[in-house]
Amino acid sequence: MNQADKVVPGVDRTRVNSAVGSVTQKATPQILVVASQGNVLAVKLAEALRNASESRYTSELRNPEHLAGGSAACVYVPTAGEPAGMVPNLNEAESVLREIRQQRSRQLILLSSTLAYGTGPARQGLVNEAYNLRHGQPSITRPWKALEETAQSCAPETLVTILRAATLLEGASLLARRLRNRVAVTLPGRNPMIQILSPSDLARAVLAAVDLAAAGVFNVAPAGALPLNSAIRLTGSVRLPVPHFLQRLVYSREVLDFMRHPTTISNYKMKASLAVAPEKTSENALLDDRHSPDETARPSQDFDDFGMDEEFIRRCGRTWFRFLADSYWRIEATGLDHIPRQGRAVLVGTHRGFMPWDAIMALHIVVRKTGRIPRFLTHPGLFKVPFIDSFLTKLGGVNACQESADELLEREALVGIYPEGVRGAFSLLRDAYRIQPSWRNTFVRIALRHRAPIIPFVNVGSANSLPVFAQIYSRRWTRISAWPYIPVSSFPLVPVPLPSKWRLRFLPPIQLDRQDHPDAAQDSALVSRISLDVRNRMQAAIDALLGERRSVFF
Repeated sequence: MNQADKVVPGVDRTRVNSAVGSVTQKATPQILVVASQGNVLAVKLAEALRNASESRYTSELRNPEHLAGGSAACVYVPTAGEPAGMVPNLNEAESVLREIRQQRSRQLILLSSTLAYGTGPARQGLVNEAYNLRHGQPSITRPWKALEETAQSCAPETLVTILRAATLLEGASLLARRLRNRVAVTLPGRNPMIQILSPSDLARAVLAAVDLAAAGVFNVAPAGALPLNSAIRLTGSVRLPVPHFLQRLVYSREVLDFMRHPTTISNYKMKASLAVAPEKTSENALLDDRHSPDETARPSQDFDDFGMDEEFIRRCGRTWFRFLADSYWRIEATGLDHIPRQGRAVLVGTHRGFMPWDAIMALHIVVRKTGRIPRFLTHPGLFKVPFIDSFLTKLGGVNACQESADELLEREALVGIYPEGVRGAFSLLRDAYRIQPSWRNTFVRIALRHRAPIIPFVNVGSANSLPVFAQIYSRRWTRISAWPYIPVSSFPLVPVPLPSKWRLRFLPPIQLDRQDHPDAAQDSALVSRISLDVRNRMQAAIDALLGERRSVFF
């Protein structure tokens, strides 16, 4: 160990040694940061612990072969190996954890990774600790889960705390390495949201876990996320987009999935249970790494945690969205007075056409008339496609899952949901104006949980813009795209959507305030009754609009 890594313990208590008549310092509890030689992240963490502990503890960086018993806690920082510095060295970990068990430390704190949650387009933003993988574990996820299971098997008298940390620039992951480089390689058409954690905030979480003797799993995340491209600009690096097929010559699909769809994590449990809140945003953490403290003191830009770009939405609304709504599809919108100007609400609509133009136009109309930006739950298959992924994210689209809806409604947002799902979007033209059997009641449960009014809305005309004449079933296509079948439509024979006439109608809100018993969302009979009422109202509105229509195009 280098002399620079040692500290002189602060004297906070003294006792008199009557035998020799001298005053000696009482031993200060010690936190050992355990890592292999050359682990830069461990060095930074040990330094941050010394700066943050305020003499409550001494902290020392130790190699695994030089452990000693009696420490208040051992913080194990695993060595990351291939592929791309994103998988822990399990052989080393088993040896280190075995040694820690033998030393009988009071607490083991394992520094884990957000990779324990997996990767992919179906991952919702701001994942919490209760999240379970639904579709198996990617190859770079399994080692992290195995590492955590090994740590949890420590001796019964040892408290085990697992900290799943967001990306640290001092780490060995591919994302961290690329952000440190002067030329940052990215994927074309991708601009995912990322979180960058400061070592000082990680150290504060470690100290809180030791102070409270907290066991369990905790996410450690900064205050806010930011787009990857913005992060690259902040670091002063140059972005170099390299196509996916070329990067596949070097990295596996799972590694590149993390670069396309990195997981962002929630820090709610950390704040509630450890009573510690992050002091630095992702932007501050980046600036701390590259600039002086004076430069990092400037105010942070306000990034949306899910990637929405309000200026982009308003810029599109002044130009081509306006042309499409006013001149191309000539949308007549009624009932916009039913949308609240503030507070949460669930917009429940019908979606037709395999591209989400009707959702985009509904967003544009609502923004223009009310000033509010609805957040639409979006099928994960659309996030698989480069450029479309970035485009829909900037428009406020979020992965279609209950967790995303819950998070947004907690923030008093307007959340747009299409209960028929992707099968409703691909309805055949002859059935386009009948609500489909794929209708689900989940939106009612979401609304009941948050006491949010339900505002139904319908669209007559969008089904004629991208009419679906037939459906071709293909397991291979479904596996690649996550779409249930290949739609046979006017596109691509006609390279643009048809200029049909659209009519958009928002219906009076359905208030759920009176459904106030605590288990309302779990009352299947109540949920079904509300869902059927919403469905009947929407079908009646569609029938009325069809009765008023004299022409598909005029």
